[in-house]
Amino acid sequence: MEGYVSEADATVVARILAAGAEIAGKAVSENLCFSGGSHTSYPGPVLNPLDTKRMSGGSSSGNGALLAANECDIAIGGDQGGSVRIPASWCGVVGLKPSWGLVPYTGAFPIEPSLDHLGPMARTVDDIALMLDVIAGRDGLDARQIEVPHALPSYSTALEANIAGLRVGILKEGFGWEGLSDPDVDDAVRQATETFRKLGMTVKQVSVPMHLHGLDVWTGIATEGAWSVMVRDNVIAYGSQALQDIGLIDFYRKAKLEKAQLFSPTVKGVILLGHYLAEQTGGVFYAKAQNLRRKLRAAYDQALSEVDILVMPTTPTTAPRHEPEASLGRTMEIALNMMPNTATFDATGHPALSIPCATVGGMPVGMMIVGRHFEEQTILAVAKAFETQGISQSGRQSDEA
Repeated sequence: MEGYVSEADATVVARILAAGAEIAGKAVSENLCFSGGSHTSYPGPVLNPLDTKRMSGGSSSGNGALLAANECDIAIGGDQGGSVRIPASWCGVVGLKPSWGLVPYTGAFPIEPSLDHLGPMARTVDDIALMLDVIAGRDGLDARQIEVPHALPSYSTALEANIAGLRVGILKEGFGWEGLSDPDVDDAVRQATETFRKLGMTVKQVSVPMHLHGLDVWTGIATEGAWSVMVRDNVIAYGSQALQDIGLIDFYRKAKLEKAQLFSPTVKGVILLGHYLAEQTGGVFYAKAQNLRRKLRAAYDQALSEVDILVMPTTPTTAPRHEPEASLGRTMEIALNMMPNTATFDATGHPALSIPCATVGGMPVGMMIVGRHFEEQTILAVAKAFETQGISQSGRQSDEA
């Protein structure tokens, strides 16, 4: 896509500019955004400013790195499998994947419409709420916004809400992923939930057994869906009444013909597997996954009828080391192995926010807070209270020192 200049601003860009913000520049992302690592970007990997031997997380890798390096105040990331929350977790910043459709996707590069999300990233919860006030709401152009309420709350005002008495559910299945989870990360998140008790919230463990299969449901949608929309059909979602970006479609179509060899191994893997599945099954697996997402969504909705938020680690580990000499198999593995807790909520559309809650080995640990559809104000109020409690504790420790 080098050399492409859009004929019009994306809705989020137009709204940001209208609100008086300054666009400082564009950030690097992973190759067609299909990696949770930060090693598939062009022209090279995005390394973590907190430790340049480690990855920053993807696919909004540049955003996480720029925020951690204090080079910008707020960023907009895309999130189809965790791409806002993974770099937020590994770079020690805050990242929100809003409810599906809350932020219009018009003018952004689509991957799979039922998974596409845009969301704010920042160093503080206040800035996340401020940005969401600006970018959220219907634009009349995005077919993803069918469920979005016409009237939205003030998310900045919601930060002042009293969170005492809210119910926190620690999601049992979000911890202890075999072969993936770092026990120290799990312990850090569990310890962080004690802050909620100090804030007057009730905390208990809850179980959603289907969470263990959330990534599988997502994979069924993302693989064949992304192949058809992002690759085969030149980012056109046939049957959608959303505004179509003709200039993007035409530029991308020509670029594929001339430079397809530049696709990353992750994108090539999607092309091969997506094409194979479509050829062998004619979309049956994709259809099954779409049907299963309804059951998955209902399972979380049931849990969220008993508690107000769900909490778990954003990623199973802190930022891993970059492996420049990784084999092809390893390259694919480290692009996707951090997603078991994040991707499932792209499939169900629940809002989910990653906030730093501790450090392990000197690197930040992300805690993910998940809420009911279109109740971002609750997530933000809880996150703000947690953030404030952490700052006050740090202040007391500094005074005592």
